[in-house]
Amino acid sequence: MFEMFEMFELFEILLPALVAGLLVLSTHVPLGYQVLKRGIIFIDLAIAQIAGLGAVVVATTDFGHHLPGANYLTAAVFALSGAGIIALFERFAKPQLEALIGCLYVLSATAAYLLLANDPHGGDLLKQVLSGQIIWVRFSDLYVHMVLSAIILLLMVGKPNLLTGKWFYFIFALAITSSVQMVGVFLVFSTLIIPALATAKFARFKMPSAYLIGFVAYLLGLIASALWDLPSGAAIVWSLAIVAIIGSITINQIAKNYSSQ
Repeated sequence: MFEMFEMFELFEILLPALVAGLLVLSTHVPLGYQVLKRGIIFIDLAIAQIAGLGAVVVATTDFGHHLPGANYLTAAVFALSGAGIIALFERFAKPQLEALIGCLYVLSATAAYLLLANDPHGGDLLKQVLSGQIIWVRFSDLYVHMVLSAIILLLMVGKPNLLTGKWFYFIFALAITSSVQMVGVFLVFSTLIIPALATAKFARFKMPSAYLIGFVAYLLGLIASALWDLPSGAAIVWSLAIVAIIGSITINQIAKNYSSQ
């Protein structure tokens, strides 16, 4: 009886975090395929870090403190500005695009370090931006993200050509801003790249397989984090990598057996 109560309590704690992970997965899997197709692997790290820099600016200055939702709005403005800069890079310096994106990431990351250099709580804030605190997410924190994820998904389904044009950067920046607030920079990158990479060469069931890998990885990572008191972001990143390797081999083999019958 006591063990059942403990399991129920664990499920109650993890459910909002799992829903947050599913929200991130819902938009990041299709965006991840587009990132791989465009060959701009580090764009998510750069945009996520720039969005995180916006949050740091709000936390370390008086900028926007009087505005409701200042943290999210500032992060969105920073992310959209970063997306605009990358769109300009693609137009005027496409051969050097990946290198320039890397430079943008380094500049935004070091800017955050400089802003937090004399802040006694700087280390904690930087850790929150990078690793996130998904395990402490509550349903009340997710309503805005649910609406935004629904809008982004409707745009991608209703106007799929938006992902192939310049509007991709705008949609990408909005999705990244939302997900960084929930899960941090490391999980944003991992959720975008790992499921898409693991299933990129699948001939059939590509996207459902990526979603399945992501769901199982988030679930196992959250359980491991709760049971062994591990940092949730890092645990899920490793879970994504392990599940992606095993899942990719297993699903690929099942598909081959299915096609040979």
